Amino acid sequence: MYYFLSNLSFLDFSYSTAITPKMLVDFLASKKSISPYGCALQMFFFGCFADAECLLLAAMAFDRYAAICNPLLYSTLMSRRVCLCCVVLVYVSGSMTSMVHVCLTFRMPFCGSNIINHFFCDIPPLLALSCADTHINELLLFTLCGFIQTSTFVVIFLSYFWILITVLGIKSSGGRSKTFSTCASHLIAVTLFYGTLLFMYLRPTTSYSLGTDKVVAVFYTVVFPMVNPIIYSFRNKDVKNALKKLLDRNRTFS
Repeated sequence: MYYFLSNLSFLDFSYSTAITPKMLVDFLASKKSISPYGCALQMFFFGCFADAECLLLAAMAFDRYAAICNPLLYSTLMSRRVCLCCVVLVYVSGSMTSMVHVCLTFRMPFCGSNIINHFFCDIPPLLALSCADTHINELLLFTLCGFIQTSTFVVIFLSYFWILITVLGIKSSGGRSKTFSTCASHLIAVTLFYGTLLFMYLRPTTSYSLGTDKVVAVFYTVVFPMVNPIIYSFRNKDVKNALKKLLDRNRTFS
């Protein structure tokens, strides 16, 4: 579990770093610009790490399923070699899907405005600038993103379905609450991450509202990567005690 958590932290840091520094520079600059190569690199790294995070969240759900539902087989099902293969597959798959999107997007002709109505180089606002038919790109975006998000969501759903059945079979209420607490942080992270991605990418471009999309994009590119370490730290006793002291102090002042 901790091996996957370290990789999740790396992914959160990486895809946020691909966007945030340039975004902060643009806030202070009078001329906000980015080169085509810089735009392509930003799109590639963001897409790569975002797709990889979807796959990693599914692997983490299966890891919890193995630990709770098959504890005697856990060391076999989730051996170090299996975990390493999962992580390698996560990064390779994310890189390949992102490369496909970048190559097809930058093969499109951009003969009109070159002003991107976004704070980073994302696929939908770039397709909106193209003067050619973008239906193939939209279909591919929907298909690849849909396949990754749907397949990983199914793995997560089935893993937690069997976890729920196993937990309900535990007679001790303390055992049930302790088991649920080990999964709560992951479920919160999954809900936040998948909710915004489904809203952003699994709909036709005719329904896009770039103003709304920019607000949503701030959450999954900047806010959630900062919040995830806090979410996964809720089980830590020191973090719980510090949070409790902070809340008690606020009540005292009020």
